Amino acid sequence: MPINNVRRQGAGKWLALAIALSAAMALVPGAQAHAQAREAATDTTPAADVGVFADAPAGLPAQLADFDAYIEDIRARFEVPGMAVAIVKEGRVVLERGYGTRDLESKVPVDERTLFAIASNTKAFTAAALSMLADEGKLKMDDRVVDHLPWFRMSDAYVTGEMRIRDLLAHRSGLGLGAGDLLYWPGSKYTTEEVARRLKDVPLKGGFRDRYAYDNILFGVAQLVVESASGQPFREFLQTRIFRPLGMDDTRFNSDYLQAGDNVATGYAQADFTNLVAAPRVSWGNVSGAGGIYSSVHDLTNWVRVQLDGGVISGEGDSARRLFSQKRQREMWSMITPIPVAKPSVPALAAATPNYAGYGEGWSLSDYRGRKLVWHTGGWPGFVSRITLVPEQNLGIIVLTSAEQGGAFQAATMRVLDAYLDGPRTDWTSAYLSARGDAQEKADKSWQEHIAKRDLRSKPSLPLSAYVATYRDPWYGDIVVERTGDKLRIRFAKTPDLVGTLSHWQHDTFVVRWDERWLNADAFLTFSLEPDGAIREGRMQAISPLTDFSFDFHDLRLVPLKPDAG
Repeated sequence: MPINNVRRQGAGKWLALAIALSAAMALVPGAQAHAQAREAATDTTPAADVGVFADAPAGLPAQLADFDAYIEDIRARFEVPGMAVAIVKEGRVVLERGYGTRDLESKVPVDERTLFAIASNTKAFTAAALSMLADEGKLKMDDRVVDHLPWFRMSDAYVTGEMRIRDLLAHRSGLGLGAGDLLYWPGSKYTTEEVARRLKDVPLKGGFRDRYAYDNILFGVAQLVVESASGQPFREFLQTRIFRPLGMDDTRFNSDYLQAGDNVATGYAQADFTNLVAAPRVSWGNVSGAGGIYSSVHDLTNWVRVQLDGGVISGEGDSARRLFSQKRQREMWSMITPIPVAKPSVPALAAATPNYAGYGEGWSLSDYRGRKLVWHTGGWPGFVSRITLVPEQNLGIIVLTSAEQGGAFQAATMRVLDAYLDGPRTDWTSAYLSARGDAQEKADKSWQEHIAKRDLRSKPSLPLSAYVATYRDPWYGDIVVERTGDKLRIRFAKTPDLVGTLSHWQHDTFVVRWDERWLNADAFLTFSLEPDGAIREGRMQAISPLTDFSFDFHDLRLVPLKPDAG
């Protein structure tokens, strides 16, 4: 999970949550649920031949009679180049459609098979992979992680020893929000195992199993557990054990595996939170279990249907062909970590505020209009998305978008929910635009407060050359400050996109302005000095509250290396 805070749920990566996210998470309906029986009319032909399910036409509720116009209005008002939406009801696809264009240059239309980055919606696939291995007796969800990865270490010995596989999926480890994300966000040169091994130096911010704090890094560890228990690379496991059996033929493990000629959308970001620009195609090749998959609404309808059918791919009863057991599905959809419900940021979203919220195994849980829902969002450079299940209604909703505008997928999802749950016709588009405006107003106020407290007469304590050094953080690694002409430049050694210019703000604080403006992550860098005037350390923090939480600059402790240090 942008605007820049939409990633990784709350959502994704950018998760997740929608607008700029103050109360994002609390404003998105979701819920705990149980499996529903599959419709007898479902086609049982093997996936490799003609696809797992046969679609039959079905009418839409009256409230969706103008749904195409409604989506086009969302696209226009949120400036989203492309969207794709699918609705699954009673085991059948009743809507599967693309809107807008794959990119702003070619104007090729989006269709139901256009690929989008689904980001943190990947987490449910990782949870499913572990569930399948649990069904096969290759692991237990209560196994200690160190039983499968003996080298695994957290920064606390007790947490290391007590961390169970289930804990990897539930955001209750004691890590802070988005902790360690800079190891792979934006894309870095670290491997999956190198990222996981650096967890031993990532600080804990809360008690173990004490509270909810969304993370991605432990889903990378979960990916390694899948590999250890199955004996297969994670990509191969997903491809052979999930994608292929479900007929998800177009789905890609991550952007590294997109092929020439693929029907894939370009994602768009608002550089400096204003100008719409094409975002680069980013790959989480090192933490793919948290958010790497590219898929289409066409492929995802099969994923949604197997979820709603309690893990059944085809057939019925004891002879059914299954992806995972119904027992495991119930556990994936059972609340492990409660989440406080926040007050809505604007009154217009009060009706969307759930009575409860929580997280299971790779799924968010909450309620809406008396119904339980199971859902997740995803955020990525240029892409945000949401998948929502209403098990009691045997209903699934998929919304994929090619811009970092969480309000767009929220407004689309809420209209469909209201149509099937007998809710009133509500202008959700205006409601989420209002929330976005409120978030922007707060960000503007925050910036003005910084300006008001700035001492324009102050100067750095040291000459610029004294700040030049290689700085080392215990968990990230090396960050270099160098002088180019009359400017200081900064670069993160393992992250090619994190390169920028330092400009003096006040005293020993500088503003880091990144070259890549789509990042929307400018930061303050403040140096503290030893009594003799040498630099003790540098500390960073994002400037804007709209900056995605995965830019966890605040966890860095940048200590200058001595000239002879390795």
